[in-house]
Amino acid sequence: MHRPASALALLASTLALLPSPAASFAPFASRSVAHQHSLQMSADNKSTSAPGRHPHCDLPGDPSLILTTNVDLGDDKGAILKELSALVAASTGKPESYVAVCITDNASMVFGGSDAPLALGCVYSLGAINMVNNGMIQSGVTDALAKYGVDEGRIYINFFDMPRDCVGWKRATFAG
Repeated sequence: MHRPASALALLASTLALLPSPAASFAPFASRSVAHQHSLQMSADNKSTSAPGRHPHCDLPGDPSLILTTNVDLGDDKGAILKELSALVAASTGKPESYVAVCITDNASMVFGGSDAPLALGCVYSLGAINMVNNGMIQSGVTDALAKYGVDEGRIYINFFDMPRDCVGWKRATFAG
Protein backbone atom coordinates (compact mmCIF):
# COMPACT_ATOMS: atom_id res chain seq x y z
CA MET A 1 0.00 0.00 0.00
CA HIS A 2 1.39 3.38 -0.98
CA ARG A 3 1.02 6.18 1.57
CA PRO A 4 1.56 9.86 0.90
CA ALA A 5 4.92 11.17 2.07
CA SER A 6 3.25 13.43 4.66
CA ALA A 7 1.54 10.46 6.35
CA LEU A 8 4.83 8.56 6.53
CA ALA A 9 6.59 11.62 7.94
CA LEU A 10 3.88 12.04 10.57
CA LEU A 11 4.14 8.36 11.53
CA ALA A 12 7.94 8.55 11.75
CA SER A 13 7.85 11.68 13.91
CA THR A 14 5.25 10.11 16.22
CA LEU A 15 7.27 6.92 16.63
CA ALA A 16 10.40 8.94 17.38
CA LEU A 17 8.64 10.53 20.37
CA LEU A 18 7.72 7.19 21.96
CA PRO A 19 10.05 5.83 24.66
CA SER A 20 11.87 2.62 23.96
CA PRO A 21 9.73 -0.33 25.12
CA ALA A 22 12.76 -1.77 26.88
CA ALA A 23 13.38 1.47 28.79
CA SER A 24 10.24 1.19 30.91
CA PHE A 25 11.26 -2.29 32.05
CA ALA A 26 14.96 -1.64 32.60
CA PRO A 27 16.22 -2.74 36.01
CA PHE A 28 16.01 0.08 38.52
CA ALA A 29 19.77 0.07 39.12
CA SER A 30 20.50 0.61 35.41
CA ARG A 31 18.42 3.78 35.18
CA SER A 32 20.03 7.18 35.40
CA VAL A 33 20.39 8.78 38.81
CA ALA A 34 18.08 11.57 37.69
CA HIS A 35 15.43 9.06 36.65
CA GLN A 36 15.78 7.13 39.92
CA HIS A 37 15.37 10.39 41.82
CA SER A 38 12.21 11.20 39.87
CA LEU A 39 10.67 7.97 41.19
CA GLN A 40 11.29 8.75 44.86
CA MET A 41 8.55 9.61 47.33
CA SER A 42 8.64 12.93 49.16
CA ALA A 43 8.68 13.11 52.96
CA ASP A 44 4.87 13.48 53.06
CA ASN A 45 4.54 10.24 51.03
CA LYS A 46 3.42 12.02 47.87
CA SER A 47 4.82 11.01 44.52
CA THR A 48 7.61 13.15 43.14
CA SER A 49 7.11 11.61 39.68
CA ALA A 50 4.86 13.10 37.01
CA PRO A 51 1.57 14.51 38.35
CA GLY A 52 -1.42 12.20 38.06
CA ARG A 53 0.67 9.03 37.89
CA HIS A 54 0.89 6.28 40.46
CA PRO A 55 4.16 6.70 42.40
CA HIS A 56 5.43 3.33 41.13
CA CYS A 57 4.00 3.35 37.61
CA ASP A 58 7.47 3.60 36.06
CA LEU A 59 8.95 0.83 38.17
CA PRO A 60 9.22 -2.70 36.77
CA GLY A 61 6.42 -4.13 38.90
CA ASP A 62 5.85 -7.07 41.19
CA PRO A 63 6.91 -10.46 39.87
CA SER A 64 5.48 -13.47 41.64
CA LEU A 65 6.07 -17.19 41.29
CA ILE A 66 3.37 -19.58 42.43
CA LEU A 67 4.54 -23.18 42.37
CA THR A 68 2.67 -26.35 43.27
CA THR A 69 4.31 -29.75 43.51
CA ASN A 70 3.35 -33.20 44.75
CA VAL A 71 6.73 -33.84 46.37
CA ASP A 72 7.54 -33.19 50.02
CA LEU A 73 10.11 -30.42 50.32
CA GLY A 74 10.47 -31.08 54.05
CA ASP A 75 12.73 -28.81 56.05
CA ASP A 76 14.24 -27.42 52.81
CA LYS A 77 11.09 -25.48 51.91
CA GLY A 78 12.28 -22.18 53.43
CA ALA A 79 15.62 -22.41 51.67
CA ILE A 80 13.93 -23.22 48.34
CA LEU A 81 11.60 -20.23 48.74
CA LYS A 82 14.60 -17.94 49.21
CA GLU A 83 16.50 -19.59 46.35
CA LEU A 84 13.58 -19.11 43.97
CA SER A 85 13.02 -15.53 45.14
CA ALA A 86 16.63 -14.69 44.26
CA LEU A 87 16.23 -16.55 40.95
CA VAL A 88 13.15 -14.54 39.93
CA ALA A 89 14.87 -11.28 40.88
CA ALA A 90 18.04 -12.13 38.95
CA SER A 91 16.13 -13.43 35.93
CA THR A 92 13.79 -10.44 35.65
CA GLY A 93 16.31 -7.78 36.64
CA LYS A 94 13.98 -6.56 39.38
CA PRO A 95 14.81 -5.92 43.03
CA GLU A 96 14.21 -8.95 45.22
CA SER A 97 12.16 -6.69 47.50
CA TYR A 98 9.47 -6.75 44.76
CA VAL A 99 9.43 -10.56 44.40
CA ALA A 100 6.83 -12.87 45.96
CA VAL A 101 7.14 -16.66 45.91
CA CYS A 102 4.56 -19.20 47.08
CA ILE A 103 5.19 -22.94 47.11
CA THR A 104 2.61 -25.58 47.92
CA ASP A 105 4.15 -29.02 48.36
CA ASN A 106 2.56 -32.42 49.01
CA ALA A 107 -0.31 -31.52 46.66
CA SER A 108 -2.57 -34.12 45.08
CA MET A 109 -1.62 -33.91 41.39
CA VAL A 110 -1.41 -35.95 38.22
CA PHE A 111 0.22 -35.20 34.90
CA GLY A 112 -0.19 -37.48 31.93
CA GLY A 113 -2.24 -39.80 34.09
CA SER A 114 0.66 -40.32 36.51
CA ASP A 115 1.23 -39.05 40.03
CA ALA A 116 5.01 -39.30 39.63
CA PRO A 117 6.83 -36.20 40.92
CA LEU A 118 5.75 -33.06 39.06
CA ALA A 119 5.34 -29.32 39.43
CA LEU A 120 3.06 -26.69 37.94
CA GLY A 121 3.73 -22.99 38.24
CA CYS A 122 2.81 -19.51 37.15
CA VAL A 123 4.96 -16.39 36.98
CA TYR A 124 3.16 -13.05 36.90
CA SER A 125 5.02 -9.82 36.22
CA LEU A 126 4.62 -6.29 34.96
CA GLY A 127 7.04 -6.60 32.07
CA ALA A 128 10.22 -8.69 32.07
CA ILE A 129 8.33 -11.66 30.60
CA ASN A 130 10.32 -12.79 27.59
CA MET A 131 11.98 -15.88 26.19
CA VAL A 132 15.36 -15.34 27.87
CA ASN A 133 14.02 -14.46 31.34
CA ASN A 134 11.39 -17.19 31.21
CA GLY A 135 14.03 -19.74 30.23
CA MET A 136 16.24 -18.74 33.17
CA ILE A 137 13.34 -19.15 35.59
CA GLN A 138 12.27 -22.48 34.06
CA SER A 139 15.83 -23.78 34.27
CA GLY A 140 16.34 -22.57 37.85
CA VAL A 141 13.09 -24.11 39.08
CA THR A 142 14.05 -27.37 37.33
CA ASP A 143 17.43 -27.33 39.08
CA ALA A 144 15.83 -26.62 42.47
CA LEU A 145 13.37 -29.52 42.14
CA ALA A 146 15.75 -32.06 40.58
CA LYS A 147 17.00 -33.36 43.94
CA TYR A 148 13.39 -34.22 44.84
CA GLY A 149 13.03 -36.45 41.78
CA VAL A 150 11.01 -34.05 39.65
CA ASP A 151 12.02 -34.69 36.04
CA GLU A 152 12.47 -31.65 33.81
CA GLY A 153 9.75 -33.01 31.52
CA ARG A 154 7.22 -32.88 34.36
CA ILE A 155 7.52 -29.18 35.21
CA TYR A 156 5.18 -26.71 33.52
CA ILE A 157 5.40 -23.00 34.22
CA ASN A 158 3.10 -20.48 32.57
CA PHE A 159 4.37 -16.90 32.24
CA PHE A 160 2.03 -13.92 32.26
CA ASP A 161 2.90 -10.32 31.39
CA MET A 162 0.27 -8.52 33.44
CA PRO A 163 -1.43 -5.26 32.45
CA ARG A 164 -0.88 -2.57 35.10
CA ASP A 165 -4.60 -2.29 35.80
CA CYS A 166 -4.70 -6.00 36.70
CA VAL A 167 -2.08 -5.85 39.48
CA GLY A 168 -3.04 -4.40 42.84
CA TRP A 169 -0.86 -3.11 45.66
CA LYS A 170 -1.46 -0.68 48.53
CA ARG A 171 -5.21 -0.24 47.88
CA ALA A 172 -4.75 0.60 44.18
CA THR A 173 -3.50 -0.89 40.97
CA PHE A 174 -0.24 -0.04 39.25
CA ALA A 175 -2.33 1.84 36.68
CA GLY A 176 -3.44 4.27 39.35
